[in-house]
Amino acid sequence: MADRTSATPLLALDAVALDTETTNLDPRVARIVEIGVIRLSSGRLSEDETFRALVDPQVPIPPVATSVHGIDDAKVRNEPVFAKIWPEVSDYIGGSVVIGHSIGYDLAVLASETERAGISFSRPRTLDVRLLAQIVEPSLAGYSLDSLAAWLGVKASGRHAALGDALTAARIFVALVPKLREGNIRTLAEAEAACTKLTAALEEQHRAGWVEPVLSPSRSDAERVLARLDSYPYRHRVRELMSSPPVFIASDAPLETALKRMTDSRISSLFVTPPGKNLEAGPFLGVESGIVTERDLLRAIREDMSGAFAKPIGSVASRPLASVQTDAFVYRAIGRMDRLRIRHLGVVDEAGYVAGALTSRDLLRLRARDAVTLGDEIEEAKDVHELGQSWSTLPAVARGLLDEGIEARDVSAVISHELGALTRRAGLIAERRMRETGKGNPPVPYALLVLGSAGRGESLLAMDQDNAIVFENGDPDGPEDRWFAELGTHVADILHEVGVPYCTGGVMAKNAAWRGSAATWRERLQHWLGRSDPEDLLAVDIFFDFRAVHGDGALASALWRHAYELAKGEPGFAKLLAEASSNFEPPLGWFGIRTENGRADLKKGGLFVIVSVARVLAIYHGISEHSTKARIENVRALGLGSEDDLNAMIETHRVILSAILDQQLVDIAAGRPPSNKVEIKRMPRDVQAKLTDALDSINHADEMLRDLLVARPS
Repeated sequence: MADRTSATPLLALDAVALDTETTNLDPRVARIVEIGVIRLSSGRLSEDETFRALVDPQVPIPPVATSVHGIDDAKVRNEPVFAKIWPEVSDYIGGSVVIGHSIGYDLAVLASETERAGISFSRPRTLDVRLLAQIVEPSLAGYSLDSLAAWLGVKASGRHAALGDALTAARIFVALVPKLREGNIRTLAEAEAACTKLTAALEEQHRAGWVEPVLSPSRSDAERVLARLDSYPYRHRVRELMSSPPVFIASDAPLETALKRMTDSRISSLFVTPPGKNLEAGPFLGVESGIVTERDLLRAIREDMSGAFAKPIGSVASRPLASVQTDAFVYRAIGRMDRLRIRHLGVVDEAGYVAGALTSRDLLRLRARDAVTLGDEIEEAKDVHELGQSWSTLPAVARGLLDEGIEARDVSAVISHELGALTRRAGLIAERRMRETGKGNPPVPYALLVLGSAGRGESLLAMDQDNAIVFENGDPDGPEDRWFAELGTHVADILHEVGVPYCTGGVMAKNAAWRGSAATWRERLQHWLGRSDPEDLLAVDIFFDFRAVHGDGALASALWRHAYELAKGEPGFAKLLAEASSNFEPPLGWFGIRTENGRADLKKGGLFVIVSVARVLAIYHGISEHSTKARIENVRALGLGSEDDLNAMIETHRVILSAILDQQLVDIAAGRPPSNKVEIKRMPRDVQAKLTDALDSINHADEMLRDLLVARPS
């Protein structure tokens, strides 16, 4: 899939490495005598996917050139001319990014050759390993192909042959990717933007008559493929469409009984209980259940007209049950049905129990396009390269949704959901790594959690990792804890490689403070409530937003309920949390919004206080909601405080989220790492005014919080 966005991680890039051998070094008159191209698929070098061709330059090859690459007039006498070979080369490159060493020279020669042949030349996106190496290590003695190969410890193959040099350039690129990531250059656009800052090197190449080796990133046509989306699947949850309660049938019931029940209930499927389970025991775990559909019954009858009705329904059921969670967005269900080519899904709650059914008929009114496969691409990714490719489409989806008029709060919920899916997939890949290294399966049941904004469903695109692990039992630094420490390290490394950086505050399950048994987490909660210090309060801020994304959902749910029951109505604890968020001042001055270097930090100066106020009130009043909006709405429903003030806070939350997300998308397209700092002057005046009013409305949020903590429900 070559048409990827500027946000594609370098480790997941679809690209080709290209090199040419020519008659001389002046690109204005040089003619190509050989072209070599090698493919990188999802950032992985495919050494057997190559293209190589000798080319008749239609001019004598100077001996000095032959002494370098070994190609003389005799070798190219019966070879095709450039005009004949170029369509094949162009098709091979397709929409891939082109990588090379001093690629500006090759581009200049290709542009000249196509112009002579009367062929239109469409410049591809390009990266130059020479420039990338200068970014990583500006003090190297030299940046020749041989020097870079020796520095990075990669093999230089077939030097001064087009395919050999292309292969060496590709190997150098692969070796540079982790070094660039250490310098916070992760994506295609970020690499392009960094290269354009090497003005001295670029000026030198320009004087030599080369084409610019890299262009400033901009929002390309490829990124607009997702700009027009049917927005319904991104705004609505599966629970809104599913049929409920689920209808079960015992595994040993005859097919005839199932057919009668479907007909009488006017439904197209039944959930089949796990063998040996009592039908009266209630809903069953999705992974243990099966499903039987109208088509399954018809197929069984067609295959055995006389005996089918007496067969046990379990013999024709599909297992394990393909399912989607109740709070998943509808586009996840569409993508899963499409990938599995099925018409029915089970819907499971956060603990994994079947809660309802969803059919393709429920989705007929929805028009879905390619973007809805994003979630399932993440779910099915086999390694970090495939994860990176899937993850890179998220900014384009977000931009498309905003362009459709979808509220930023809903877009952030989609981002959060996919971050949860990414973390879940990282957990599964980490488990596989543990097995492959002889560490075996998890020693006890566990749940992998996302915390903070991801848990609230309010993630934006300037994210880092916030994750934790709760496991069933085991002592700190015991065998179970050590197993999960290693698992947590794998999860953190995978997410970091894909493009979700390590948490600078260390909030990751690989660190002891963010993993533990259920008993250990309960002890931490008791400590936080009893004698919290400032560092503990920072942990509380993140922890109380958690959501399970993988593993034993029931284990996580029990911890969530316990945390809220323990903290509910505790005035001392609520007061400490309120004080922690009171040191707040919106970035407002006499003449509007104050900026630093033209930008205002809207998270620190706005979002933080709204989220904190909502969280403190939710904890104190036992409101077991995750999102900021839902928490404030529940406070309002309790009759606490001024309805106008609470409504203003909800609106301010929306306005700030919208401003930050829009800026992040602009920055990503420009190759700048996204942040929470917004460039105020690029906003239209009416938007600036709305943002100013929004920030002004929360000027006294800390006072409002103190009032709401002593208020009594009406």
